[in-house]
Amino acid sequence: MKAGNIGFLVSLWLVISAGLAKEDDIMERNTTASEKAVRQSQSLCDGEREFVQKRKQIVLETLNSLEINCTENSVPHIALLGSGGGQRAAVAMVGTLYQLEKDNLLDTLLYLAGVSGSTWSMASVYSDPQWSTNMDGAISKLLSDRLELEEALAWLNEREKDEYFSLTDIWAVLTSVAIMKQDLRRLSDEADRNATNPYPIYSAIEKHCFSDGSTEGKWFEISPHEAGFTELGLFVETSLLGSNFQSGELLEKKPEMDMVKLQGVLGSAMADEKTATDAIPPWLNVDEDSSFQKYWRAYKILQKLAGLIGHISKEPADVPDLNMMYKMITDMVNYNHSARFHSNTSEERQEILQELSLELLAAVNTWCEDQQDGPFKRQVSAIIKQVIPLIHKWEWGTSRNFLYQFQDPSIPPCLQSNETIHLIDAGLLINVPYPSFLGDKRDIDLIIAPEYSAGNMFETLTIARNYSAELKKPFPEIDDAILRDRDWPKDCYVLEGGETAPTIIYMPLFNRRNCKDAEEFKATMDKYGTFQLPYTQEKIDFVLETAKANMKNNKETLLREIKKAVLRRQNKE
Repeated sequence: MKAGNIGFLVSLWLVISAGLAKEDDIMERNTTASEKAVRQSQSLCDGEREFVQKRKQIVLETLNSLEINCTENSVPHIALLGSGGGQRAAVAMVGTLYQLEKDNLLDTLLYLAGVSGSTWSMASVYSDPQWSTNMDGAISKLLSDRLELEEALAWLNEREKDEYFSLTDIWAVLTSVAIMKQDLRRLSDEADRNATNPYPIYSAIEKHCFSDGSTEGKWFEISPHEAGFTELGLFVETSLLGSNFQSGELLEKKPEMDMVKLQGVLGSAMADEKTATDAIPPWLNVDEDSSFQKYWRAYKILQKLAGLIGHISKEPADVPDLNMMYKMITDMVNYNHSARFHSNTSEERQEILQELSLELLAAVNTWCEDQQDGPFKRQVSAIIKQVIPLIHKWEWGTSRNFLYQFQDPSIPPCLQSNETIHLIDAGLLINVPYPSFLGDKRDIDLIIAPEYSAGNMFETLTIARNYSAELKKPFPEIDDAILRDRDWPKDCYVLEGGETAPTIIYMPLFNRRNCKDAEEFKATMDKYGTFQLPYTQEKIDFVLETAKANMKNNKETLLREIKKAVLRRQNKE
């Protein structure tokens, strides 16, 4: 072989070798990036672990100041878990935290977590990096003036550009402006904060897995460091939630949702069809035909929006007009149209329901056009224009799925095969965030659970117990005698834990201390309902003071159980 040919072959081999080496290097980098993109583990991520270690120093100092003997190795893992309950829960959570600060108990908490309404107040208080030493500021913010409708419209116009713009965005902006004022910061911004405040965990559920999927694919937790499925142990960095993934690899980074959008996701109980069709008129309650329910859902969302817009508007003259729209759509839906469906086929009934839906939306459009020209007409018309196309789709909480085509047998098909997930209100599954705090991962000794939920008292406890049993996780025993108090509960119950199960201090907001009998208890629950229009100042003050009193009245119980938690931690160590 000629020298020139040998030189050519050597050169060719060097080029190929370099290419293969480069390809191997790219594959190695991609593998590394993939491993970093989706974390698969049932242990704490590094960021949370480091935070917890720093936070324990603050907890230790606080316990010593309370004359509770404790060492670095026996600092108890204490979590306060706020329930859902709309604005009632949001306001009560602020009252609870306020009183804990005044009693020097707030800094005994390692974690603070919530569901639905309580996450609204969490997102609000954490806007202040020093909030746990300034709960007076949190109260002032809660009672501050509402934002302008013009600002809400500007936020919505910006969000409408997103390819996954949905009813969650509408709900997020209007609840933020009308009820709990959030800002446009992002949760991952808190990842580098010091340990001044308890570590926050927010909770949601995946809608499709919730309605038709395995238990492991339902519960979704979001912290400053990572977000993902609690039971599957699959997470991404919170800043990457909403980015494009395939087979566990990050393809394209997208902007992280802000706290306004997050509030909409976490408090979107309306996203559930069963919740949205609550109190449906008898003539519409036809199970075999979902078209009837779609008609009712359209009414319900328009009804809620009218209430929120009315609360935001600062012009008294606007309120009668909004009341007129509210009455108009209510009359249209409550009018019994059942005679029009007599002897019709299913297809014909659907066509009639479609006509009724169009009539309903057309009436709202006409109402908008009939308003006097001015800012109010322009703002409300613009919001209604955005809402109407979304009502029939009934799409909520859409986000890109970081588990799309991720190869793991534990992943339910509803997650693995879809490019998107739908995150909605976790209270639809369990109205207290117990799932994130059961088992070995966070190794909790004591759970403080102020109960702001509506419905049957103790229901969150029994559902959490059943959830734990299904997943073989420890949960304290619930004495049947406690459950007999559901119609008129005490203000505090202690469910003793064991070697592995945490102790739970369960504290109903309305109880025998503030309600004289079962009748008054029910009346108070009804008066401060979850799906009401935004609360008046009088109602806000009442819920605040009630929550404060509950904590204050049970300070000694809290101290006793914290001491027990120290001993339990010592025994574990």
